Amino acid sequence: MAKWAVGILVAIAVLFWGYTWLVLHWSYSKGERAGYVQKLSKKGWICKTWEGEMALVSMPGTVAEKFYFTVPTDSIADEINRSMGRRVSLTYEQHIGIPTSCFAETQYFISKVAPVDDGRTPPVLPGASGAPMGTPGTTR
Repeated sequence: MAKWAVGILVAIAVLFWGYTWLVLHWSYSKGERAGYVQKLSKKGWICKTWEGEMALVSMPGTVAEKFYFTVPTDSIADEINRSMGRRVSLTYEQHIGIPTSCFAETQYFISKVAPVDDGRTPPVLPGASGAPMGTPGTTR
């Protein structure tokens, strides 16, 4: 009787492991989203994961839609942190059915980060040209 119980527990563990491996390595969909990353933080009590939020703005003056995502590697998280405040394109894979939040809080795993050139020049901060603000000969 004990051998049957152990066998059933081992079978359940193997099935759980197989299912988890499958949903983490098989993607339901792939795509890209562009916008401004508003937040990226490493969260979790035991399993630490990088979780982020990006504002998707289609046109200036419109309400931004939020895109929540998970970053699986520290190197990609570093790239996102370096591009904070600039418009970026995030390439993602969607994984449906992840069994616990220990692996991720969202279904969207970021695999690539690329800056987006929207044709606008970046804003110039006061004093960025080397001259302090209010110096004669500077324009505003």
